[in-house]
Amino acid sequence: MHPPRPLVEMLGISVAFGPVQALDSVDLRLYPGEVHALMGENGAGKSTLIKALTGVHPVDAGEIRVNGEPVAFSGPAAAQAAGISTVYQEVNLCPNLSVAENLLLGREPRRAGRIDWRGARRRAAEVLGRLHLDLDPSSPLGAHPIAQQQLVAIARAVEVDARVLVLDEPTSSLDASEVEELFRVIRRLRDDGVAILFVSHFLEQVYAISDRMTVLRNGRLVGEHRTAELSRRQLVSAMVGRELEVLDRLDHAPAAPADDEDPPVLSAVGLGRAGAIEPVDLDVRPGEVVGLAGLLGSGRTELARLLFGADRADRGEISVAGRAVRIRNPRSAIDAGIAFTPEDRKAAGVVGDLTVRDNIVLAMQASRGWMRRIPRRRQDELARRWIELLDIRPADPDALLRNLSGGNQQKVLLARWLITQPKVLILDEPTRGIDVGAKAQIQALVAEQARDGTAIVFISAELDEVVRLSDRVLVLRDRRPVAQLAGDDVDTDHVMELIATGGEAGA
Repeated sequence: MHPPRPLVEMLGISVAFGPVQALDSVDLRLYPGEVHALMGENGAGKSTLIKALTGVHPVDAGEIRVNGEPVAFSGPAAAQAAGISTVYQEVNLCPNLSVAENLLLGREPRRAGRIDWRGARRRAAEVLGRLHLDLDPSSPLGAHPIAQQQLVAIARAVEVDARVLVLDEPTSSLDASEVEELFRVIRRLRDDGVAILFVSHFLEQVYAISDRMTVLRNGRLVGEHRTAELSRRQLVSAMVGRELEVLDRLDHAPAAPADDEDPPVLSAVGLGRAGAIEPVDLDVRPGEVVGLAGLLGSGRTELARLLFGADRADRGEISVAGRAVRIRNPRSAIDAGIAFTPEDRKAAGVVGDLTVRDNIVLAMQASRGWMRRIPRRRQDELARRWIELLDIRPADPDALLRNLSGGNQQKVLLARWLITQPKVLILDEPTRGIDVGAKAQIQALVAEQARDGTAIVFISAELDEVVRLSDRVLVLRDRRPVAQLAGDDVDTDHVMELIATGGEAGA
Protein backbone atom coordinates (compact mmCIF):
# COMPACT_ATOMS: atom_id res chain seq x y z
CA MET A 1 0.00 0.00 0.00
CA HIS A 2 1.16 3.54 -0.76
CA PRO A 3 1.40 6.06 2.05
CA PRO A 4 -1.55 8.49 1.94
CA ARG A 5 0.49 11.26 0.37
CA PRO A 6 3.31 11.25 -2.20
CA LEU A 7 6.58 12.93 -1.28
CA VAL A 8 6.49 14.80 -4.62
CA GLU A 9 3.52 15.54 -6.85
CA MET A 10 3.68 17.22 -10.24
CA LEU A 11 0.16 18.00 -11.41
CA GLY A 12 -0.80 19.13 -14.90
CA ILE A 13 2.71 20.36 -15.73
CA SER A 14 3.01 22.19 -19.06
CA VAL A 15 6.18 23.73 -20.49
CA ALA A 16 6.59 25.34 -23.90
CA PHE A 17 9.65 26.70 -25.70
CA GLY A 18 8.26 29.15 -28.21
CA PRO A 19 5.94 27.21 -30.52
CA VAL A 20 7.21 23.81 -29.26
CA GLN A 21 5.05 22.25 -26.52
CA ALA A 22 7.60 20.18 -24.59
CA LEU A 23 5.19 19.08 -21.84
CA ASP A 24 1.41 19.07 -22.01
CA SER A 25 -0.42 18.56 -18.70
CA VAL A 26 1.88 15.85 -17.30
CA ASP A 27 1.48 14.27 -13.85
CA LEU A 28 4.19 12.54 -11.81
CA ARG A 29 4.08 11.11 -8.28
CA LEU A 30 7.09 10.01 -6.25
CA TYR A 31 6.67 8.05 -3.03
CA PRO A 32 9.28 7.59 -0.30
CA GLY A 33 11.03 4.23 -0.34
CA GLU A 34 10.42 3.60 -4.05
CA VAL A 35 12.45 3.63 -7.25
CA HIS A 36 10.34 5.24 -9.95
CA ALA A 37 11.44 4.94 -13.59
CA LEU A 38 10.67 7.74 -16.04
CA MET A 39 10.33 6.22 -19.49
CA GLY A 40 9.87 7.56 -23.00
CA GLU A 41 11.58 8.04 -26.33
CA ASN A 42 14.12 10.80 -26.81
CA GLY A 43 12.08 13.95 -27.15
CA ALA A 44 9.23 12.56 -25.04
CA GLY A 45 9.80 15.25 -22.40
CA LYS A 46 11.75 13.38 -19.70
CA SER A 47 14.58 15.91 -19.40
CA THR A 48 12.16 18.83 -19.44
CA LEU A 49 10.09 17.25 -16.66
CA ILE A 50 13.22 16.74 -14.53
CA LYS A 51 14.31 20.33 -15.13
CA ALA A 52 10.83 21.57 -14.22
CA LEU A 53 11.01 19.61 -10.97
CA THR A 54 14.46 20.93 -10.08
CA GLY A 55 13.81 24.58 -10.92
CA VAL A 56 15.84 24.78 -14.14
CA HIS A 57 12.73 25.49 -16.27
CA PRO A 58 9.73 27.47 -15.00
CA VAL A 59 6.37 25.81 -15.64
CA ASP A 60 3.73 27.50 -17.80
CA ALA A 61 0.88 25.63 -16.12
CA GLY A 62 0.38 23.12 -13.34
CA GLU A 63 1.62 22.75 -9.78
CA ILE A 64 4.49 21.07 -7.95
CA ARG A 65 3.97 19.91 -4.39
CA VAL A 66 6.54 18.63 -1.89
CA ASN A 67 5.05 16.94 1.18
CA GLY A 68 1.69 18.28 0.10
CA GLU A 69 2.82 21.90 0.01
CA PRO A 70 2.91 23.88 -3.27
CA VAL A 71 6.43 24.99 -4.24
CA ALA A 72 7.96 27.13 -6.99
CA PHE A 73 11.72 26.64 -7.13
CA SER A 74 13.77 29.57 -8.42
CA GLY A 75 16.59 27.24 -9.44
CA PRO A 76 18.43 24.00 -8.62
CA ALA A 77 19.79 25.42 -5.35
CA ALA A 78 16.25 26.04 -4.11
CA ALA A 79 15.23 22.51 -5.13
CA GLN A 80 18.26 21.08 -3.31
CA ALA A 81 17.39 23.09 -0.20
CA ALA A 82 13.98 21.38 -0.34
CA GLY A 83 15.67 17.96 -0.43
CA ILE A 84 15.68 17.28 -4.19
CA SER A 85 19.08 16.39 -5.65
CA THR A 86 20.03 15.37 -9.19
CA VAL A 87 22.92 13.25 -10.46
CA TYR A 88 23.38 13.59 -14.22
CA GLN A 89 24.92 11.23 -16.78
CA GLU A 90 28.04 13.40 -16.98
CA VAL A 91 29.47 13.59 -13.45
CA ASN A 92 29.40 17.27 -12.47
CA LEU A 93 32.18 17.20 -9.89
CA CYS A 94 35.79 18.41 -9.69
CA PRO A 95 38.22 15.59 -10.54
CA ASN A 96 41.22 17.65 -9.38
CA LEU A 97 39.82 17.83 -5.84
CA SER A 98 39.72 15.04 -3.27
CA VAL A 99 36.72 12.81 -2.61
CA ALA A 100 36.10 14.65 0.68
CA GLU A 101 36.33 18.07 -0.97
CA ASN A 102 33.79 17.06 -3.59
CA LEU A 103 31.44 15.60 -1.00
CA LEU A 104 31.47 18.72 1.17
CA LEU A 105 32.15 21.47 -1.37
CA GLY A 106 30.58 24.66 -0.03
CA ARG A 107 29.61 22.96 3.24
CA GLU A 108 33.03 22.27 4.78
CA PRO A 109 33.20 22.21 8.61
CA ARG A 110 35.09 25.17 10.01
CA ARG A 111 37.10 25.88 13.12
CA ALA A 112 38.29 29.35 14.11
CA GLY A 113 37.18 30.68 10.71
CA ARG A 114 39.20 28.11 8.73
CA ILE A 115 38.24 24.86 7.06
CA ASP A 116 38.68 21.91 9.40
CA TRP A 117 40.19 19.45 6.93
CA ARG A 118 40.52 16.67 9.48
CA GLY A 119 36.87 17.10 10.38
CA ALA A 120 35.96 17.20 6.69
CA ARG A 121 37.68 13.88 6.00
CA ARG A 122 36.02 12.36 9.07
CA ARG A 123 32.60 13.58 7.94
CA ALA A 124 33.21 12.30 4.40
CA ALA A 125 34.22 8.89 5.77
CA GLU A 126 30.96 8.75 7.72
CA VAL A 127 28.88 9.51 4.63
CA LEU A 128 30.77 6.96 2.52
CA GLY A 129 30.38 4.42 5.31
CA ARG A 130 26.61 4.85 5.29
CA LEU A 131 26.63 3.67 1.68
CA HIS A 132 29.32 1.01 2.30
CA LEU A 133 31.67 2.71 -0.19
CA ASP A 134 35.31 1.81 0.36
CA LEU A 135 36.95 5.03 -0.86
CA ASP A 136 39.76 7.05 0.68
CA PRO A 137 38.30 10.52 1.40
CA SER A 138 41.71 12.14 0.81
CA SER A 139 42.27 10.51 -2.62
CA PRO A 140 41.81 12.62 -5.79
CA LEU A 141 38.37 12.06 -7.31
CA GLY A 142 39.89 11.84 -10.79
CA ALA A 143 41.92 8.79 -9.74
CA HIS A 144 38.71 6.75 -9.49
CA PRO A 145 36.71 5.26 -12.38
CA ILE A 146 33.54 6.97 -13.59
CA ALA A 147 31.33 4.51 -11.72
CA GLN A 148 32.86 5.45 -8.39
CA GLN A 149 32.73 9.14 -9.25
CA GLN A 150 28.98 8.75 -9.80
CA LEU A 151 28.68 7.06 -6.41
CA VAL A 152 30.50 10.03 -4.87
CA ALA A 153 27.96 12.32 -6.55
CA ILE A 154 25.18 10.24 -4.98
CA ALA A 155 26.97 10.35 -1.62
CA ARG A 156 27.08 14.15 -1.91
CA ALA A 157 23.29 14.13 -2.31
CA VAL A 158 23.01 11.91 0.78
CA GLU A 159 25.21 14.33 2.73
CA VAL A 160 22.70 17.13 2.16
CA ASP A 161 19.88 14.81 3.36
CA ALA A 162 18.19 14.50 -0.02
CA ARG A 163 14.71 13.07 0.28
CA VAL A 164 14.32 12.86 -3.50
CA LEU A 165 17.19 11.66 -5.70
CA VAL A 166 16.98 12.07 -9.48
CA LEU A 167 19.34 9.80 -11.45
CA ASP A 168 19.51 10.79 -15.12
CA GLU A 169 21.07 8.01 -17.26
CA PRO A 170 23.51 6.98 -14.49
CA THR A 171 24.52 3.66 -16.10
CA SER A 172 25.28 4.66 -19.71
CA SER A 173 29.07 4.36 -19.28
CA LEU A 174 29.20 1.53 -16.73
CA ASP A 175 29.95 -2.15 -17.15
CA ALA A 176 27.84 -4.89 -15.56
CA SER A 177 29.73 -5.07 -12.24
CA GLU A 178 29.65 -1.28 -11.88
CA VAL A 179 25.92 -1.22 -12.56
CA GLU A 180 25.36 -3.79 -9.83
CA GLU A 181 27.37 -1.69 -7.36
CA LEU A 182 25.29 1.35 -8.26
CA PHE A 183 22.09 -0.66 -7.81
CA ARG A 184 23.25 -1.80 -4.38
CA VAL A 185 23.57 1.82 -3.31
CA ILE A 186 20.22 2.73 -4.87
CA ARG A 187 18.47 -0.10 -3.02
CA ARG A 188 20.04 0.98 0.25
CA LEU A 189 18.81 4.55 -0.23
CA ARG A 190 15.37 3.27 -1.18
CA ASP A 191 15.25 1.19 2.00
CA ASP A 192 16.16 4.33 3.95
CA GLY A 193 13.03 6.02 2.62
CA VAL A 194 14.48 8.11 -0.22
CA ALA A 195 12.27 8.61 -3.27
CA ILE A 196 14.38 7.85 -6.36
CA LEU A 197 13.55 8.92 -9.91
CA PHE A 198 15.51 6.70 -12.32
CA VAL A 199 15.93 7.55 -16.01
CA SER A 200 17.50 4.96 -18.32
CA HIS A 201 17.18 3.57 -21.83
CA PHE A 202 18.26 0.09 -20.70
CA LEU A 203 15.03 -1.86 -20.31
CA GLU A 204 16.56 -4.74 -18.36
CA GLN A 205 18.00 -2.31 -15.82
CA VAL A 206 14.68 -0.54 -15.44
CA TYR A 207 12.96 -3.84 -14.70
CA ALA A 208 15.73 -4.88 -12.32
CA ILE A 209 15.65 -1.76 -10.12
CA SER A 210 12.31 0.08 -10.39
CA ASP A 211 9.10 -0.40 -8.43
CA ARG A 212 6.90 1.81 -10.60
CA MET A 213 7.21 3.74 -13.83
CA THR A 214 5.69 6.70 -15.60
CA VAL A 215 5.63 6.65 -19.41
CA LEU A 216 5.70 9.81 -21.53
CA ARG A 217 5.17 10.18 -25.27
CA ASN A 218 5.45 13.41 -27.26
CA GLY A 219 5.33 15.50 -24.10
CA ARG A 220 2.18 13.84 -22.76
CA LEU A 221 1.49 11.32 -20.02
CA VAL A 222 0.76 7.84 -21.33
CA GLY A 223 0.36 6.21 -17.94
CA GLU A 224 1.75 5.21 -14.56
CA HIS A 225 2.29 1.51 -13.91
CA ARG A 226 3.61 -0.96 -11.41
CA THR A 227 6.75 -2.31 -13.07
CA ALA A 228 5.83 -5.92 -12.33
CA GLU A 229 2.47 -5.44 -14.04
CA LEU A 230 3.75 -4.10 -17.38
CA SER A 231 5.55 -6.41 -19.81
CA ARG A 232 8.53 -5.23 -21.81
CA ARG A 233 6.54 -5.42 -25.02
CA GLN A 234 3.70 -3.41 -23.50
CA LEU A 235 6.22 -0.81 -22.30
CA VAL A 236 7.81 -0.48 -25.74
CA SER A 237 4.38 -0.15 -27.36
CA ALA A 238 3.39 2.54 -24.83
CA MET A 239 6.60 4.48 -25.45
CA VAL A 240 6.44 4.50 -29.25
CA GLY A 241 2.66 4.44 -29.72
CA ARG A 242 2.66 1.34 -31.88
CA GLU A 243 3.58 -2.32 -31.77
CA LEU A 244 7.31 -2.65 -32.37
CA GLU A 245 9.21 -5.88 -32.89
CA VAL A 246 12.40 -4.65 -31.25
CA LEU A 247 12.71 -7.59 -28.89
CA ASP A 248 12.91 -10.12 -31.70
CA ARG A 249 15.98 -11.01 -33.75
CA LEU A 250 16.61 -8.55 -36.59
CA ASP A 251 17.94 -10.39 -39.62
CA HIS A 252 19.23 -8.09 -42.33
CA ALA A 253 19.71 -10.81 -45.01
CA PRO A 254 22.29 -9.10 -47.24
CA ALA A 255 21.33 -9.08 -50.90
CA ALA A 256 24.58 -10.83 -51.80
CA PRO A 257 25.66 -12.90 -48.79
CA ALA A 258 29.32 -12.39 -48.06
CA ASP A 259 31.59 -15.41 -47.99
CA ASP A 260 35.30 -16.08 -47.93
CA GLU A 261 35.46 -15.86 -51.72
CA ASP A 262 34.29 -12.23 -51.79
CA PRO A 263 37.18 -9.75 -51.80
CA PRO A 264 37.15 -7.57 -48.69
CA VAL A 265 36.14 -3.94 -49.03
CA LEU A 266 38.23 -3.19 -45.93
CA SER A 267 41.23 -5.24 -44.90
CA ALA A 268 43.52 -4.55 -41.95
CA VAL A 269 46.61 -6.70 -41.39
CA GLY A 270 48.58 -6.44 -38.16
CA LEU A 271 47.01 -3.05 -37.40
CA GLY A 272 47.98 -1.76 -33.96
CA ARG A 273 49.31 1.03 -31.83
CA ALA A 274 51.62 0.70 -28.85
CA GLY A 275 49.77 1.25 -25.59
CA ALA A 276 46.38 1.25 -27.33
CA ILE A 277 45.76 -2.12 -29.00
CA GLU A 278 47.82 -5.13 -30.05
CA PRO A 279 47.99 -6.04 -33.77
CA VAL A 280 44.64 -6.97 -35.30
CA ASP A 281 43.69 -8.68 -38.58
CA LEU A 282 40.25 -7.71 -39.85
CA ASP A 283 38.40 -8.19 -43.14
CA VAL A 284 34.98 -6.72 -43.95
CA ARG A 285 33.25 -7.73 -47.18
CA PRO A 286 30.49 -6.02 -49.19
CA GLY A 287 27.14 -6.19 -47.42
CA GLU A 288 28.72 -7.63 -44.28
CA VAL A 289 28.32 -6.41 -40.71
CA VAL A 290 31.32 -7.23 -38.54
CA GLY A 291 30.74 -6.60 -34.85
CA LEU A 292 33.42 -5.73 -32.32
CA ALA A 293 32.58 -7.28 -28.95
CA GLY A 294 34.29 -6.78 -25.61
CA LEU A 295 34.04 -4.97 -22.32
CA LEU A 296 34.82 -1.30 -21.85
CA GLY A 297 38.55 -0.87 -22.35
CA SER A 298 38.87 -4.00 -24.48
CA GLY A 299 40.12 -2.03 -27.49
CA ARG A 300 36.92 -1.67 -29.54
CA THR A 301 37.06 2.11 -29.87
CA GLU A 302 40.84 2.11 -30.20
CA LEU A 303 40.58 -0.17 -33.25
CA ALA A 304 37.82 1.95 -34.80
CA ARG A 305 39.89 5.12 -34.39
CA LEU A 306 42.91 3.47 -36.08
CA LEU A 307 40.76 2.37 -39.01
CA PHE A 308 39.54 5.96 -39.47
CA GLY A 309 42.86 7.67 -38.83
CA ALA A 310 41.61 9.51 -35.73
CA ASP A 311 44.66 7.90 -34.10
CA ARG A 312 47.79 7.03 -36.08
CA ALA A 313 48.68 3.33 -36.23
CA ASP A 314 52.36 2.55 -35.67
CA ARG A 315 52.15 -0.89 -37.26
CA GLY A 316 50.13 -2.78 -39.84
CA GLU A 317 48.51 -2.07 -43.21
CA ILE A 318 45.04 -1.11 -44.44
CA SER A 319 43.54 -1.84 -47.85
CA VAL A 320 40.27 -0.54 -49.26
CA ALA A 321 38.73 -2.34 -52.24
CA GLY A 322 41.98 -4.24 -52.73
CA ARG A 323 44.16 -1.13 -52.82
CA ALA A 324 46.66 -0.33 -50.07
CA VAL A 325 45.96 3.04 -48.50
CA ARG A 326 47.81 5.14 -45.95
CA ILE A 327 45.32 6.36 -43.37
CA ARG A 328 47.23 9.24 -41.80
CA ASN A 329 44.19 11.21 -40.61
CA PRO A 330 40.39 11.31 -40.96
CA ARG A 331 40.62 13.26 -44.23
CA SER A 332 42.61 10.45 -45.88
CA ALA A 333 40.07 7.92 -44.53
CA ILE A 334 37.18 9.91 -46.03
CA ASP A 335 39.02 10.11 -49.34
CA ALA A 336 39.37 6.30 -49.23
CA GLY A 337 35.62 5.87 -48.70
CA ILE A 338 35.60 5.24 -44.94
CA ALA A 339 33.01 6.94 -42.69
CA PHE A 340 32.96 6.93 -38.88
CA THR A 341 30.40 7.90 -36.24
CA PRO A 342 32.29 8.25 -32.93
CA GLU A 343 31.36 6.93 -29.51
CA ASP A 344 30.98 10.40 -27.99
CA ARG A 345 28.69 12.17 -30.44
CA LYS A 346 28.58 15.37 -28.37
CA ALA A 347 32.35 15.86 -28.13
CA ALA A 348 33.45 14.46 -31.50
CA GLY A 349 30.38 14.27 -33.73
CA VAL A 350 27.55 16.74 -33.82
CA VAL A 351 28.03 20.53 -33.87
CA GLY A 352 25.30 21.81 -31.60
CA ASP A 353 25.47 25.46 -32.63
CA LEU A 354 24.92 24.64 -36.31
CA THR A 355 21.57 23.82 -37.89
CA VAL A 356 20.38 20.35 -38.86
CA ARG A 357 21.06 21.25 -42.50
CA ASP A 358 24.62 22.40 -41.78
CA ASN A 359 25.37 19.22 -39.83
CA ILE A 360 23.97 16.95 -42.53
CA VAL A 361 26.09 18.43 -45.34
CA LEU A 362 29.23 18.88 -43.23
CA ALA A 363 31.14 15.77 -44.40
CA MET A 364 30.22 16.29 -48.04
CA GLN A 365 31.35 19.92 -47.86
CA ALA A 366 34.62 18.88 -46.20
CA SER A 367 35.32 16.37 -48.96
CA ARG A 368 34.74 19.04 -51.64
CA GLY A 369 36.90 21.61 -49.88
CA TRP A 370 35.66 24.87 -48.43
CA MET A 371 36.37 26.82 -51.62
CA ARG A 372 33.72 24.75 -53.51
CA ARG A 373 30.59 25.53 -51.54
CA ILE A 374 27.57 23.26 -51.96
CA PRO A 375 24.80 25.45 -53.44
CA ARG A 376 22.09 26.32 -50.94
CA ARG A 377 19.38 24.74 -53.08
CA ARG A 378 21.33 21.47 -53.09
CA GLN A 379 21.81 21.70 -49.32
CA ASP A 380 18.07 22.12 -48.87
CA GLU A 381 17.34 19.14 -51.11
CA LEU A 382 19.76 16.91 -49.20
CA ALA A 383 18.50 18.03 -45.80
CA ARG A 384 14.83 17.49 -46.69
CA ARG A 385 15.56 14.07 -48.20
CA TRP A 386 17.49 12.74 -45.21
CA ILE A 387 15.17 14.29 -42.64
CA GLU A 388 12.36 12.33 -44.29
CA LEU A 389 14.33 9.11 -44.82
CA LEU A 390 15.55 8.94 -41.22
CA ASP A 391 12.41 10.41 -39.62
CA ILE A 392 14.40 13.20 -37.95
CA ARG A 393 12.27 15.23 -35.54
CA PRO A 394 11.46 18.06 -35.67
CA ALA A 395 11.48 18.02 -39.47
CA ASP A 396 13.04 21.49 -39.56
CA PRO A 397 16.38 21.88 -41.35
CA ASP A 398 16.88 25.27 -39.66
CA ALA A 399 16.58 23.87 -36.11
CA LEU A 400 19.77 24.10 -34.06
CA LEU A 401 21.10 20.61 -33.50
CA ARG A 402 21.64 21.15 -29.77
CA ASN A 403 17.85 21.43 -29.38
CA LEU A 404 17.21 17.94 -30.77
CA SER A 405 16.97 14.82 -28.65
CA GLY A 406 19.91 12.43 -28.49
CA GLY A 407 18.31 9.93 -30.84
CA ASN A 408 17.59 12.57 -33.47
CA GLN A 409 21.11 13.97 -33.13
CA GLN A 410 22.42 10.46 -33.84
CA LYS A 411 20.24 10.24 -36.95
CA VAL A 412 21.64 13.55 -38.20
CA LEU A 413 25.16 12.25 -37.65
CA LEU A 414 24.35 9.11 -39.65
CA ALA A 415 22.80 11.19 -42.43
CA ARG A 416 26.01 13.26 -42.63
CA TRP A 417 28.04 10.17 -43.49
CA LEU A 418 25.49 8.30 -45.60
CA ILE A 419 25.35 11.29 -47.96
CA THR A 420 29.00 10.58 -48.83
CA GLN A 421 28.04 7.03 -49.97
CA PRO A 422 30.92 5.38 -48.10
CA LYS A 423 32.36 2.01 -48.97
CA VAL A 424 32.93 1.31 -45.26
CA LEU A 425 30.78 2.59 -42.39
CA ILE A 426 32.23 2.35 -38.86
CA LEU A 427 29.59 2.80 -36.15
CA ASP A 428 30.87 3.17 -32.58
CA GLU A 429 27.96 2.95 -30.10
CA PRO A 430 25.39 4.41 -32.53
CA THR A 431 22.48 3.51 -30.20
CA ARG A 432 23.98 4.51 -26.84
CA GLY A 433 21.71 6.66 -24.71
CA ILE A 434 18.80 6.76 -27.16
CA ASP A 435 15.28 5.47 -26.81
CA VAL A 436 13.91 2.14 -27.96
CA GLY A 437 12.12 3.52 -31.02
CA ALA A 438 15.14 5.42 -32.33
CA LYS A 439 17.33 2.42 -31.55
CA ALA A 440 15.13 0.16 -33.67
CA GLN A 441 15.19 2.67 -36.53
CA ILE A 442 18.98 2.87 -36.45
CA GLN A 443 19.31 -0.92 -36.30
CA ALA A 444 17.01 -1.17 -39.33
CA LEU A 445 19.15 1.44 -41.08
CA VAL A 446 22.28 -0.63 -40.44
CA ALA A 447 20.50 -3.64 -41.96
CA GLU A 448 19.41 -1.61 -44.98
CA GLN A 449 22.92 -0.30 -45.61
CA ALA A 450 24.24 -3.86 -45.48
CA ARG A 451 21.61 -4.95 -48.01
CA ASP A 452 22.81 -2.15 -50.26
CA GLY A 453 26.36 -3.52 -50.12
CA THR A 454 28.02 -1.23 -47.57
CA ALA A 455 30.70 -2.89 -45.44
CA ILE A 456 29.91 -2.11 -41.79
CA VAL A 457 31.97 -2.30 -38.59
CA PHE A 458 29.55 -2.20 -35.66
CA ILE A 459 30.39 -1.54 -32.00
CA SER A 460 27.98 -1.66 -29.06
CA ALA A 461 28.27 -2.28 -25.33
CA GLU A 462 24.98 -4.20 -25.63
CA LEU A 463 26.15 -7.67 -26.57
CA ASP A 464 22.71 -8.81 -27.71
CA GLU A 465 22.67 -5.93 -30.20
CA VAL A 466 26.08 -6.92 -31.61
CA VAL A 467 25.02 -10.54 -32.00
CA ARG A 468 21.65 -9.60 -33.50
CA LEU A 469 23.12 -7.43 -36.25
CA SER A 470 26.46 -9.03 -37.08
CA ASP A 471 27.43 -11.64 -39.67
CA ARG A 472 30.79 -12.05 -37.94
CA VAL A 473 32.09 -10.93 -34.57
CA LEU A 474 35.66 -10.05 -33.56
CA VAL A 475 36.01 -10.59 -29.82
CA LEU A 476 38.47 -8.33 -27.99
CA ARG A 477 39.79 -8.53 -24.46
CA ASP A 478 42.45 -6.45 -22.72
CA ARG A 479 43.12 -4.60 -25.99
CA ARG A 480 43.92 -7.69 -28.01
CA PRO A 481 41.88 -9.91 -30.35
CA VAL A 482 40.97 -13.29 -28.89
CA ALA A 483 38.63 -14.82 -31.50
CA GLN A 484 36.61 -14.27 -34.67
CA LEU A 485 33.19 -15.93 -34.89
CA ALA A 486 30.93 -16.47 -37.90
CA GLY A 487 27.66 -18.19 -38.72
CA ASP A 488 26.10 -20.26 -35.95
CA ASP A 489 29.06 -19.48 -33.67
CA VAL A 490 27.81 -15.89 -33.39
CA ASP A 491 25.94 -16.58 -30.17
CA THR A 492 25.63 -14.40 -27.08
CA ASP A 493 26.68 -17.13 -24.65
CA HIS A 494 29.69 -18.06 -26.78
CA VAL A 495 30.81 -14.44 -27.08
CA MET A 496 30.39 -13.90 -23.33
CA GLU A 497 32.49 -16.99 -22.60
CA LEU A 498 35.27 -15.73 -24.87
CA ILE A 499 35.19 -12.31 -23.22
CA ALA A 500 35.37 -13.93 -19.79
CA THR A 501 38.09 -16.47 -20.56
CA GLY A 502 40.06 -14.73 -23.29
CA GLY A 503 39.69 -17.89 -25.33
CA GLU A 504 41.74 -19.95 -22.88
CA ALA A 505 40.31 -23.33 -22.01
CA GLY A 506 39.56 -23.78 -18.34
CA ALA A 507 40.02 -20.08 -17.57
